[in-house]
Amino acid sequence: MTARILIAGAGIAGLTAALALHARGFTQIRLVERSENIKPLGSGINLLPQAVRELDALGLLDGLLPICVQTSELFYMNHHGDCIWREDRGKAAGFRWPQLSIHRGWLQMQLLQQVVQALGPDAVHAGKEVVDVQEAKDGQVVVCHDRTSGAEVRYKADLIIGADGIRSAVRRLLAPDEGPPPANGMVIFRGTVWGKPFLTGSSMIVAGDGIRKFVIYPMAQRAGSSEVLLNWAAAAPENPAEGYARGDWNLPVQPSRFARDFEGWKFAGVEPAAIMLASADTFVYPMVDREPLPTWTHGAGIVLIGDAAHAMYPIGSNGATQSIIDACALAHYLSRYPRFDEALSAYEADRRVKMTELQIANRKKGPEVVIDIANAQAPGGFKDPRDVFGPGELEAIAARYARISAMERTMVNEPSPYWGSDRTARATTSKQQEALHDA
Repeated sequence: MTARILIAGAGIAGLTAALALHARGFTQIRLVERSENIKPLGSGINLLPQAVRELDALGLLDGLLPICVQTSELFYMNHHGDCIWREDRGKAAGFRWPQLSIHRGWLQMQLLQQVVQALGPDAVHAGKEVVDVQEAKDGQVVVCHDRTSGAEVRYKADLIIGADGIRSAVRRLLAPDEGPPPANGMVIFRGTVWGKPFLTGSSMIVAGDGIRKFVIYPMAQRAGSSEVLLNWAAAAPENPAEGYARGDWNLPVQPSRFARDFEGWKFAGVEPAAIMLASADTFVYPMVDREPLPTWTHGAGIVLIGDAAHAMYPIGSNGATQSIIDACALAHYLSRYPRFDEALSAYEADRRVKMTELQIANRKKGPEVVIDIANAQAPGGFKDPRDVFGPGELEAIAARYARISAMERTMVNEPSPYWGSDRTARATTSKQQEALHDA
């Protein structure tokens, strides 16, 4: 029989996995999503070229280009506006694929639309929260709580993919005593606002004073206007009295509670405090991640991808990027090996060590560490970064993180290792999958 695959989570990782598996010939794919209504929530994200390469292989890039901005340059600055480091990004840096700044919700809706088109309207079951997985004679049973009716719903599956984020119910099966996501004492405030473009109109700025940090970039152009939709995020020390829920990305907060901490900051015409106060909806969440796991799989029937496997601090634009790559890698190995246990072992061998290294690098602030160094060495500012950093120091920091995050241009410009130069020629047919995974 054809393998029955259940994906827990209809976010970016889960939806991409469904599309990648369908492209590989799998036909019996079901997604269960805890949210009762899948809406375009969240704010902006950056998709690095190595992830855009995978989306292009799935035929999705053309549909995304009209609703995003192709980021062309990145600046690291101190809060005085002094430039520490600048680099070209995406196609401006010679990559074959662009770097996309896009609203997370818009991307999710695009992926959802493609999943429904490919798999049918009954493929995604909203309002179903995974509470247990039980062994059965002919596979596994996923037990869900229907958040609308309160009833118990059961699904049979041969393979369960945990793509249900940092608070993953599937992950708890692998690490039942793990507890809540650990926090680092910082909180992130975020929001969006229509405003004037800055610098090239496709620039990204990461600025800080060694304690606080502010990130801003455009992610959409307003039709018939020069305005762009600006996405911003600000990190500051957490007030323990606030008690924000860990892992909940949509807690509303009034900007007047934190904008004052960024008063006086100004760079490239950007005034963070004014932008915060002009934003209609602002949200807050503690900066949390997950400890690296010794395995992402359980037997031959459970596997983790995305934040469920390797939630990391939002540094270096790697959260959604690596989730997309996970999804395509898993589909690749499932189509390549005749047995699920072999496929899952190959997937984990490919991805887990890399992501553990990246999680650790992000805990050390990745390439953004240059902001802390600059503020420690020259708290009053500087005229030339060469007065603060040694010869080649900045270049070495950037190159080291590019290696860890697999963003070296020569590697990214090669065809995807999961699709090759001709995706359709490599895609496995449904009949082949039935033969490979016939129970």
